[in-house]
Amino acid sequence: MALTVSIPMSPSRAALAAIAIAVTLSGCSTNGGKRAQAAASLPSVPVRVARVERRTVPLEVRTIGNVEAFSNVSLKSRVSGVVDSVHFREGQDVRQGDLLFTLDKRPFEADLHQAEATLERDVARAENSAAQSRRFAELLTAGVASKQQYDDMHTAASADEATVRSDRAAIEASNLKLSFCTIRSPIDGRVGSVLVYPGNVVKENDVPVMVVINQIQPIYVSFNVPEQTLPDVKRFSAAGRLGVLAEVPQEAGQKESGVLTFVDNAVDRTTGTIRLKGTFENPLRRLWPGQFVNVTLRLSEEPDRIVVPNQAVQAGQSGQMVYVVKPDGTAEARGVTVARIAGAEAVIERGLTPGETVVTDGQLRLVPGSRVEIKSDPEAQRAR
Repeated sequence: MALTVSIPMSPSRAALAAIAIAVTLSGCSTNGGKRAQAAASLPSVPVRVARVERRTVPLEVRTIGNVEAFSNVSLKSRVSGVVDSVHFREGQDVRQGDLLFTLDKRPFEADLHQAEATLERDVARAENSAAQSRRFAELLTAGVASKQQYDDMHTAASADEATVRSDRAAIEASNLKLSFCTIRSPIDGRVGSVLVYPGNVVKENDVPVMVVINQIQPIYVSFNVPEQTLPDVKRFSAAGRLGVLAEVPQEAGQKESGVLTFVDNAVDRTTGTIRLKGTFENPLRRLWPGQFVNVTLRLSEEPDRIVVPNQAVQAGQSGQMVYVVKPDGTAEARGVTVARIAGAEAVIERGLTPGETVVTDGQLRLVPGSRVEIKSDPEAQRAR
């Protein structure tokens, strides 16, 4: 059994206790507003802001790529000989069929003249053999010559005729080798350094390479994307060609447009990526073989998405958050769900409404309830 003891309290002590309880209750009821009052009493925090917008956002994949020549030719000689002349300057643009090198033709011309002389001799011999064959055919009919004699003469005539055909083939080969002494560009492109000079001896289809030609209009940009992106690439490319943007890091803002033209037939198991290529017309020649560029593969577009600048989103204790400027000029910390990053913008899944104002610069000095002073954007002022 519990024993309760009641102690009489004098009127003065009762009054003091009542006052203490009232003060305690008052403190509890106002404790929640102390921070807001303290924040409101602080000086205004200068911030920059942006408007929450709803608009169509591209669905993109961003990566690093490498520029490759559309076509590349390492020019070699098709005959062995001595370089006679070089007919271009290093770094020059050339067209298909332009003369680049000539080799010393004299040895090949001598071979051609010898083949022509051999042909003339063998043609005369073949004509004589053919006449002898016809004569023995008549003698055989008249019964004067034997069948063996006729066969021998007919065989000799056929052999001499075959020799003539061989001589004509030799002349064709000599003419072909003579034509190889004149070396022309097989493609439109830009030549590199001259690697052989007049007086150098070159070997048939062997080193040294005479010059390298790169075709840079159009041009390729090769890049890798994670294998997880492959289903989206296949799905969206089935509906039409996908656009590719390439930007040289040293030329920020100058983007070249191309189209996706190649998807490799296997995923690289070492890196877990797949290789793709975009083809660019490259009219201003901003893209150069060997360059590294920032690549954006545009898969599709998503309409009616809520977006804010990337810098508005901060990492909070409970996840990602932004500071929203309320109509009374104070800052409110609000948690958000970011669907993805699209360039310089964050696509917001939940937490914001179009038309609201968020802080993009100055968040480090803010606490919930802080009064803000909106600073103007100097770039916007210059634009005006």
